[in-house]
Amino acid sequence: MKMDRFVLWCRELRAMRGIARRWSLALALLAGTSVLTPGVAHADDWGCQVMLCLSNPGGPEQYGECVPPIEKLWRALRHDDPFPKCEFGAGGAHGTSATNTFASGGYCREDLLFWGGPEQSELLCRATGAINVTIDNQLYTRVWWDVGGQGPTITEFYGAGSTQAPYDPTRSAALFQQRIDQQWDRFGGGN
Repeated sequence: MKMDRFVLWCRELRAMRGIARRWSLALALLAGTSVLTPGVAHADDWGCQVMLCLSNPGGPEQYGECVPPIEKLWRALRHDDPFPKCEFGAGGAHGTSATNTFASGGYCREDLLFWGGPEQSELLCRATGAINVTIDNQLYTRVWWDVGGQGPTITEFYGAGSTQAPYDPTRSAALFQQRIDQQWDRFGGGN
């Protein structure tokens, strides 16, 4: 049994190394092309940089090259500016996109929900929003941004090598309420 776990662990480690290697290469190419061709900027460069950085399993600002475009994104979203677009060109990348959804009591991670507002009667979310990145029509990463204030993010990775199962953030409120009710009943608060 221990050997099976060890073999599984080795496979997961190998997959994560592959992902890290691909990310390093992609970011090196991004940095290299932006340094070598600064005068050949395109209108969609920022959107493509944002897409690349948001799809990083380690978080959108893990690499220094991603900090400026992602910080620009957070500022834009805080001012209700539209989400940047990435035009993939001829052939495109069908099924690849990133969309922002503003967080609320009805769209949140369960662990970010809390009671607030007047008399602690309103279900709120500690994040400002979530960006869902899909690749080949599959959820690849979900980045919760401005968690507990401006800046912090939580990245959920669902791509190859991930053991995390995607969930529906619109169901979190019901699960949160169910957990609260169970705790209430357990400690004698129920009928």
